[in-house]
Amino acid sequence: MIRLKAAEIVLCTGGTLIYGSLDARVNGVGIDSRAIVFGDLFIPLKGTTDGHAYIEDAIRAGAAGFLIESGAVSRGMTPPAGAQFAVEVGDTLRAFQAIAAYYRAKLSATVIGVTGSTGKTTTKDMLTGVLSKSMNVVSTTKNYNNEIGVPLTILKADLDTSALVVEMGMRGLGQIKELADIAAPDIGVITNIGEAHMELLGSSEKIAYAKAELIEAISVDGAAVLNADCAWSTSISNRTSARIITYGIADGDVCASGIEVDQLGRAAFGLTIGDSSSYRVRLAVPGRHNVYNALAAIAVGIELGLSIDSIRLALAECKPTSMRMEIVTTERDVLILNDAYNANPVSMEAALSTLMDIETKGRRIAVLGDMLELGPVSREAHRRIGEVVAVLGVDILIAVGVEGRLIAEAAVRAGMSNKAVIACMDVHTATQVLGQLGVERDAVLVKASRAMGLEKIVEALVAYDEAEFRTQNP
Repeated sequence: MIRLKAAEIVLCTGGTLIYGSLDARVNGVGIDSRAIVFGDLFIPLKGTTDGHAYIEDAIRAGAAGFLIESGAVSRGMTPPAGAQFAVEVGDTLRAFQAIAAYYRAKLSATVIGVTGSTGKTTTKDMLTGVLSKSMNVVSTTKNYNNEIGVPLTILKADLDTSALVVEMGMRGLGQIKELADIAAPDIGVITNIGEAHMELLGSSEKIAYAKAELIEAISVDGAAVLNADCAWSTSISNRTSARIITYGIADGDVCASGIEVDQLGRAAFGLTIGDSSSYRVRLAVPGRHNVYNALAAIAVGIELGLSIDSIRLALAECKPTSMRMEIVTTERDVLILNDAYNANPVSMEAALSTLMDIETKGRRIAVLGDMLELGPVSREAHRRIGEVVAVLGVDILIAVGVEGRLIAEAAVRAGMSNKAVIACMDVHTATQVLGQLGVERDAVLVKASRAMGLEKIVEALVAYDEAEFRTQNP
């Protein structure tokens, strides 16, 4: 991180120096007292606990100074031993974001914002891999894509950073705008517009406009990278003054054709860029749908001047983030497709298609749980997934949760045998069922919204062989 003076912190936050020197400096910013590095500025945020209670811990850990919210402590407080300065602000979260925005303006890095209903994390990972071949890249880690995570990502960069990849999530209108105001992206990528967050926004149109807040923030000198095969791309393209770059299957400035998959479901495709000759690209991550995510990464890479060979090599090496189309093989040859991090109708159908693409000596088993935040379309969306399970020919369906029962019922109505469909109310029961089935040499897809906790099923499959399964889950 670039060093900041206390005077700059006062300036950008509109705060008041309550003790110490305006010339004092910090080398970084931290919001967790347990992770403070010597010379950091500690920012106490309010969440399940109030960060103000940990100011002294942060100072003992080496923080050079801290922010304090008005009214949190009296102005006459005794400075913690070791603190060089303190700045009082009206709201520590807003101050944190203001510092990140001020800091972002100091960076020479190209900032790429990534959002979308599905695929944004995988696109971010692929883009990070592509750019890292020739650039110094900082990107979003874990699920740090919100009002706290975006500032944290920005503040990880330094003067040597040439590309900053920022994933942006949202729960309602105006939230991506807030994140874009902080990150000031030069390039914006929208992977697609789907039904995720329907519960909060109520319509696909509102979801599209919420996602379009990213490209509205791009200047005329920047670029908006849009999915040519998404029905909403044409209408939202009118909401930006930036240059439009499109990608898609058989259409777009960057397009793919001739998609094939190997025995693990990993795609290879022909790549055409404008009128140029075609190249062959192979992906390390399973799933035909990931061709779209790769195309988005390719489009940005080309925009930033990377060679096609460098991009192809990066995509052939890029592995998925944990619990996102992650292939795990156990000692008993159970192939697990771990996609337990999140779920919506589009990603659920894509994962099921990938399960069917995978070669296996045994059965194909789908362990599917509730898809959350779908609002008024939830029941119909879950029933549709049950129909897809039956039509694709999945051998066994284990449906978990309240809405999961709708998946099970719909699968049976669509022609799947009652004996091949098992509805479970919770993860523990589903784990017992898998133990009783015996899954040696089978391929097992595990997918649901994150709150369902289906990763516990993956952990159980990896940890126990069949005999131990039956012992642990009689």
